[in-house]
Amino acid sequence: MSSPAHPHRPTSHPASAPCAPGYDRSLVSPGIVHFGVGNFHRAHEAMYLDRLMSEGLALDWGICGVGVMPSDARMRDVLSAQEGLYTLVLKHPDGTLEPRVIGSIHDYLFAPDDPAAVLDVLTAPTTRIVSLTVTEGGYNIDDETGTFRTEAEGAVHDSRQPQSPTTTFGFIVEALRRRRESGIPPFTVMSCDNLPGNGHIARTAVVGQAGMSDPELAAWIEAEVAFPNCMVDRITPVTTPADVTLVADTWGIEDRWPVTCEPFTQWVLEDDFTLGRPPLERVGVQLVDDVVPYELMKLRLLNASHQSLAHWGRLLHVDRADAAASDPDIAAVTRAYVQREALPTLRPVPGIDLPQYINTLFQRFSNPAIADTTARLAQDASDRMPKFVLATVRDNLAAGRPVTLGAAMVAAWALGDEGVAEDGSTIAVDDKRGAELTAAAQRQRAGDELAFIRDEVVFGSLADDPVFAEAFVGALHAIRGRGARAVMRELVAGE
Repeated sequence: MSSPAHPHRPTSHPASAPCAPGYDRSLVSPGIVHFGVGNFHRAHEAMYLDRLMSEGLALDWGICGVGVMPSDARMRDVLSAQEGLYTLVLKHPDGTLEPRVIGSIHDYLFAPDDPAAVLDVLTAPTTRIVSLTVTEGGYNIDDETGTFRTEAEGAVHDSRQPQSPTTTFGFIVEALRRRRESGIPPFTVMSCDNLPGNGHIARTAVVGQAGMSDPELAAWIEAEVAFPNCMVDRITPVTTPADVTLVADTWGIEDRWPVTCEPFTQWVLEDDFTLGRPPLERVGVQLVDDVVPYELMKLRLLNASHQSLAHWGRLLHVDRADAAASDPDIAAVTRAYVQREALPTLRPVPGIDLPQYINTLFQRFSNPAIADTTARLAQDASDRMPKFVLATVRDNLAAGRPVTLGAAMVAAWALGDEGVAEDGSTIAVDDKRGAELTAAAQRQRAGDELAFIRDEVVFGSLADDPVFAEAFVGALHAIRGRGARAVMRELVAGE
């Protein structure tokens, strides 16, 4: 471990760093194709595989990353220049820094450059797992119905021209078709995104895409392909220019895209694989028969808490996530939400003390070394809130339990999307549905109180539920009239 900085230290390639992989990377061969190589994947799945390789294990489970979005061209350029290497820095709460150069990414393909190369590696018998971190909204699933959106432009293209795919699921379906025709057993599709039932959702997306062009293939995929569920957890902020400088000045590593994250990491994985898997249990992964209790715990406690910190924090112009978690009112209303409204919706979680888990969450959130922002946590809230918060609201409504705190969080989000914090500063809305949400927020501001929650893509029919609508409108008026801080205190007190 190291923490003191050494300004202006000469820099070198990651392969030359003292913390570079100690294993012979020429012995690594790809066994996993991963769509969506971002910071979280590099701090999580790629890190676990690097740990195994450091023990002389899983050298045939190297990762071939694939990017399909235009923005993925930058990852192509960085990883190409750095031979797939990058620096992962654990930031401990006491300021200690722990660097390691990760070597488990064997190759990276940018699909628009060479779609045929992507299909070739997906079809290769050596590819036994296809893993995904394509974001919560990347599965093309209707949140209200749970079905694949067959009208989406990419899905339509890939159904009409399945041999020339452009989307993640188009590539997966075409590769499975080719493997089936060639007698090559199907790979496992392993989602690592923050979604309840992420394996089931991945199955819906793959089968849905296949069914648009080849119902027989869709039925074969449904019967033959494994889609394990998993729960993943590690707070991993966006890389900043300061992180690049830190890695260069402290350890002399010239890394154009390092990753920083918290020390905590967790991966609970359903042990269901078509063609085997790496011995992940050797490096701390929990292999279980049923992931659901763990994933609900994480999504409805950790991820929902992040939404609370983001939306209440932004109204008060609190830019940093750790500052929001350390603010007594924001922390109290967030804790009240998870204890009163989220916990009652959970199943028992084997081996987990839930009150202690909640305490640990707030310790993690308050880590000043993790320079996460409320803006990042609020990004694409239209994808995140339905999965992390609105699902809990629906469960509580169905059971006749209170939804006051959840509705108030939604009201804080809606007011934030009006674009102005309580001190008059601007709140930027960074959301795939930003245009629709900000337009609805302006109608809300003009007096149409239910305009925001009438967005059926995000809220489904919640605006028609009188209990939720009344709680939402009440919170909206209260925050406008008395301010967010006063309302949070009233909510915690149960007023």
